[in-house]
Amino acid sequence: MSIEIVRTVADLRVRLGDWKCSARTIGLVPTMGSLHDGHLSLVRRSLAATGRTCLTLFVNPGQFGAGEDLAAYPRDEAADVALAEAEGAHLVFAPTADDMYPEGFATQVAVPGLGDMLEGEHRPGFFIGVATVVAKLLVQALPECAFFGDKDYQQLLVIRRLVIDLDIPVAIEGCPIVREPDGLALASRNAYLTADERRRAPALYQAISGVAKDITGGADVARACAGATKALLEAGFSAVDYVTVRDAETLKPVSDASRPARVLAAAQLGKARLIDNVAV
Repeated sequence: MSIEIVRTVADLRVRLGDWKCSARTIGLVPTMGSLHDGHLSLVRRSLAATGRTCLTLFVNPGQFGAGEDLAAYPRDEAADVALAEAEGAHLVFAPTADDMYPEGFATQVAVPGLGDMLEGEHRPGFFIGVATVVAKLLVQALPECAFFGDKDYQQLLVIRRLVIDLDIPVAIEGCPIVREPDGLALASRNAYLTADERRRAPALYQAISGVAKDITGGADVARACAGATKALLEAGFSAVDYVTVRDAETLKPVSDASRPARVLAAAQLGKARLIDNVAV
């Protein structure tokens, strides 16, 4: 049987309500489509951990700022549905923007602190858009668990915080980053890279891995991050928004590797803005 697609919140709740009445646990995999193996790894994790898996396809306009790539963001619903079906997902929720943000919609969800730094600083309003749409999806579906990739590490922490603060009864599970053989983290925006840029792109992972190794060995954090920034510019990246080492739970700056930490980076390569992170 072909995978089922629903497009309205009412239909979603009816279908998931049937599952809940049958005592089936539900896993939610929120995506903006343009699926790759990173997304599919979340589906696999959900299938292993829950009885039914719902994947969402929604390019959320609320998390795109002025001049960003909302219009150009890759979309191919038919291909995405086929991939989700091949993995064994049970349902696709693919609402329209009018469904998610009907006339008169006014509410926003903000997570101050975690949502204001790093990506929040370089993309003002981004995490308000993310937090708002994720809060809506979680309340619409009320799954037992929702699955997000560690690649968007700051996003994962923001979502965990909003779930705690808003008493949303959903477990949030972070899943490992899926990488190409040369280390490049899988991302939908990798499609923007030219052949030459694709060859240069693994320098981001190499740079942050070097920072993690260096500071674990006792190197100065600021010096290690400055060296990584210099290496990225020399590798052909046009701009580096940040290379930084932050506490793994609070994202506050750290000066050494005495506590669990994360090296996070964002840099521009051609039309693609790449982000990545590694654990320390």
